[in-house]
Amino acid sequence: MSKAITDLARANVRQLTPYQSARRLGGKGDVWLNANEYPTGSAYQLSQETFNRYPECQPKAVINAYADYAGLKPEQVLTSRGADEGIELLIRAFCEPGRDAVLFCPPTYGMYGVSAEAYGVERRTVALREDWQLDLPAIARNLANVKLVYVCSPNNPTGNLINPSDLRELLAMTAGKAVVVADEAYIEFCPHASVVSWLEEFPHLVVLRTLSKAFALAGLRCGFTLASAEVIELLLKIIAPYPLSAPVADIAAQALSPQGIATMRQRVQTLLENRAELQKALLTCPCVEAVYPGEGNYMIFRCTAASSVFKSLWDQGIILRDQSKQPGLSNCLRITIGTREENQKVIDALRAQPGLTPASAPSFSKETP
Repeated sequence: MSKAITDLARANVRQLTPYQSARRLGGKGDVWLNANEYPTGSAYQLSQETFNRYPECQPKAVINAYADYAGLKPEQVLTSRGADEGIELLIRAFCEPGRDAVLFCPPTYGMYGVSAEAYGVERRTVALREDWQLDLPAIARNLANVKLVYVCSPNNPTGNLINPSDLRELLAMTAGKAVVVADEAYIEFCPHASVVSWLEEFPHLVVLRTLSKAFALAGLRCGFTLASAEVIELLLKIIAPYPLSAPVADIAAQALSPQGIATMRQRVQTLLENRAELQKALLTCPCVEAVYPGEGNYMIFRCTAASSVFKSLWDQGIILRDQSKQPGLSNCLRITIGTREENQKVIDALRAQPGLTPASAPSFSKETP
């Protein structure tokens, strides 16, 4: 891009460091465990074969199905291009550029900050405590001009749940001042921890969901914002006219059918079993110093010389996510839970690190279809 064109761009965009998604980081391999995707896909058939008409802005079949699934009214549900669009819509709806701020607590999902910067909204951070829980006194001191507080639970990348009592205290301190956004992208792996049932009690609470994780539809790009009807009405004013293509809506409705939800729950059970096995195996690897199992479809572990271990596995076609630059996560790698075969390849590669003594560990049984 020529300098003349670059100079026409907004200053904050010129200075913006984009979110480094798994695909942007690249890599060549056959074991992709860096994006918290479900390791296997499902087949769907498109029921609509003509695409000459624009789709509904909010497809009724999708909205009604998700409302039933979440135990809400349809007017409390908005669907969008992934939960990422929900993050941006909330900033656009509630934050005045150059005046308001969003607050989030690293280490956590990077798109809260990137989206705020893209719209010229201050990003304010309050680091999690050493136990990866909210620092409520520090949050209280930093709420001036904050309109949105993003809380990810289970948190990405740490995998832990945020204490519900702390969330309630946060909601109490922000009432009438800011909207609290609970990012529940991974909640299907621990459904007991959802705060969707709190929406009636706290009108300033918003919950983000997605079909990317437990529903194994990351490539579909379909997310949901759950909130009061008043909040949804505001977001409908600024959302794109046709956020979901007809094929996306078609597949999403199938995934949210009773059969689709039953399949998702079976899928979750398989992944939880694989996660437990992987945790035990990681603990036996000499280079692994600690394992933090978490509640999502991923976990982080700390190892000696994490950058070297990451590069060694990368060169072998095993792609993990290096979290060492995140606050408090020095020498930590994040691994998505794969199939048993994929998990075994990771363990074998970790045991074979130069200068390490191989350790005995249970092998993963063959994946059943």
